[in-house]
Amino acid sequence: MSFAFELAARDGAARRGRLTTAHGAIETPAFMPVGTLGAVKGLTPDELEQAGAQVMLANLYHLSLRPGTAAIAALGGIHRFTGWSGPILTDSGGFQVFSLSGLRKVEERGVAFRSHLDGALLELSPESVVRAQEAIGVDIAMVLDECPPYPVSEGDAERALARTMRWAERSLAARSGHSSATALFGIAQGSHYRALRERAAAELAALPFDGCAIGGVSVGEPFAERRSVVEWTAPRLPETKPRYLMGVGTLDDMLHAVGQGIDLFDCVLPARNGRHGVLFTRGGAIRIKNARFKDDPRPIDPECGCPVCRRQSRAFVHHLFRSGEITAAVYGTLHNLRVFLDFMGEVREAIGASRLADLAPKWVGRSADELRSELPVPASS
Repeated sequence: MSFAFELAARDGAARRGRLTTAHGAIETPAFMPVGTLGAVKGLTPDELEQAGAQVMLANLYHLSLRPGTAAIAALGGIHRFTGWSGPILTDSGGFQVFSLSGLRKVEERGVAFRSHLDGALLELSPESVVRAQEAIGVDIAMVLDECPPYPVSEGDAERALARTMRWAERSLAARSGHSSATALFGIAQGSHYRALRERAAAELAALPFDGCAIGGVSVGEPFAERRSVVEWTAPRLPETKPRYLMGVGTLDDMLHAVGQGIDLFDCVLPARNGRHGVLFTRGGAIRIKNARFKDDPRPIDPECGCPVCRRQSRAFVHHLFRSGEITAAVYGTLHNLRVFLDFMGEVREAIGASRLADLAPKWVGRSADELRSELPVPASS
């Protein structure tokens, strides 16, 4: 199997490493742009590569609805279908158990969804999810899990965790074996309950997954609880395997999680907010539609090397957003992803030089909660 993970440097609990897949290596810690349907909205694969992306995340639930995983497999697999030649990770649809609660039914055998597009029935089981991800040739496959909402009682959280672990064992039994080029990651649930999170980490560590993820975070819980879940869980995951914090993506949250030993991140935040004119800089986020940027000749971020900052001013980007020009969304996405990917590159360098603590004053301009209060209403991606 063409999958390996090795550590190269440490700074406290923070780790710098390399994750090798059949479609290339990922230098960690790494941020994975979200291409729900196989593409980051508004960007070509070339633009994504030039921004510094090493890996892209897609979503099995959405791809199963359209065009269907059988169609993707028949067209040569997900890399040929999307045109993205680097590593691809697919989420199993477990997050949709949380986000589409009104359209699904969870049972022991799996999850039955009513399509949010046309009401058609889609059934996912631990076994079918593994088979589908292997069939389309993803590099990293996530198991099907049950992601509970917030708030949730401890009893309901425990039941979701127990089912997630039973599904994890079924997922391992369903994989085609070490001849497969698809790595399989397990997921730790447990909501905001410390005993459940520690139990999930211990149970995952005992199973032969290729990597481990922390799920069910950033689903509405307070800032302090979000941080606590990472602190309880990350150090208890296997030291020799990659650790992935799912769906968390503000710069300060990622910096905190890196300090706890997390290696992989994904979030729709930079792309979604780029499309809405919330742009990230090394001094914090700005709303480019605000009138104060109408005559601002500076680049969005003077230290950013993205094509937008090299050639356009804040005034011009402001003009595009205020005019409703479609290019504005492309520019906002391209800039934000470059900022996030540059940030993660500096994180890797800082770990290698044992100076991770020096990054916070440069990158974290405002707290996650202050920033979150300014962001647009979430969409699907």
